[in-house]
Amino acid sequence: MSYRTLIAIPVYNEVSHVTAVLDQVKHYADEILVVNDGSDDGTAELLATIGGITVMDHPENLGYGAALATSFKHAVLGGFDVLVTMDCDGQHQPQLLQRIAEQVFSDEDPYDMVSGSRYLQPFSENTNAPEERRRINRQITACLNEELNLSITDAFCGFKAYRVSSLQDLEITVPGYAMPLQLWVQIADLGWKIAEFPVPLVYVDETRSFGGALDQAEERMAYYRTVLNGELERRGMTQRFTADCGKASS
Repeated sequence: MSYRTLIAIPVYNEVSHVTAVLDQVKHYADEILVVNDGSDDGTAELLATIGGITVMDHPENLGYGAALATSFKHAVLGGFDVLVTMDCDGQHQPQLLQRIAEQVFSDEDPYDMVSGSRYLQPFSENTNAPEERRRINRQITACLNEELNLSITDAFCGFKAYRVSSLQDLEITVPGYAMPLQLWVQIADLGWKIAEFPVPLVYVDETRSFGGALDQAEERMAYYRTVLNGELERRGMTQRFTADCGKASS
């Protein structure tokens, strides 16, 4: 049985990467959505010249989470079976798109999400991640496993495949980079069936900014805990993420 798959790529100021990434993605995907999240560096004008893709524009920069929420809505309204999300900065390998999409329906009981993990197995393509980012990922991942009874190895990988019918149950309200944390809380609360999929660890630009105070590690950790606890409270869950959560594993 064949499944209709949409590849969605959030884009913000990626004029130096978007053409090369889309050229590769077209080899492995028939239906591609690019969510241009208010780019002001010429990305929007460049996308207008590229055929074979659907572009949805946010008139201003709303954030990574907001771009993914737009992708979710488009996949649901478009009647797709599988949505695969990937970044546009060269970290994710388009040749893996078909494989991760196929994993969603690889079992008699389909997966609601198959999440890329850069820490499941080594790859020859692996690069060194900035230690601060790896440490925070490690600690947040441990917190999620402890408090939500998950068994994941990578909390922040953006390379994911979703069963589109399950996306209708999500309520994504966090617009920025912390959106994956809201997602994990909802996944645990909804009892989604999930799996991880090994992908290479590739950092093309180690200097990328989260913006403002979030570039400071401790400020970012505090913000992540605020998002997590806010979502737990919103959904009436009793767990809490404290400053000590996950530190034994970091």
